[in-house]
Amino acid sequence: MNFMKRHRITDGEIILELTGKHVDPDPNGWGTSYIYDIEANGKIVGRCDLRLGETPTLDLAGHIGYAVYLPYRGHHYAAKACVLLFDEAKRFGMKRLIITCNTDNLASYRTCELAGCTFIKTELVPKDHELYLQGDREKAIFIKTL
Repeated sequence: MNFMKRHRITDGEIILELTGKHVDPDPNGWGTSYIYDIEANGKIVGRCDLRLGETPTLDLAGHIGYAVYLPYRGHHYAAKACVLLFDEAKRFGMKRLIITCNTDNLASYRTCELAGCTFIKTELVPKDHELYLQGDREKAIFIKTL
């Protein structure tokens, strides 16, 4: 993918606009992340990212992250963004994705279900993990086979 061209993905309702790329040099870290704005009705309603790689960090953080801004919640934009990112992940040769959420985040749990992911387990975040330092204690782990 030529990163210098602005890359847009759409399902006709939302648009994912590629806004950045980050490469984590740590082999146990975040991998390569492609960051997208989520647009709907001409407004930026949130942000998501697709993380490539297989690392201990991604085992708990997941291959997809998302946030929908407060005024735009309730429209399933995060689930729709995940579905669009599934196709992108296939383009990168990925066969399966891990998506996680904090166990007390019911909206995010529902997002994973709406996106067609399968719950596989709940896992405690180790005290020495980066996510623990950010306040995460327990993760619901979902998988999506592409």
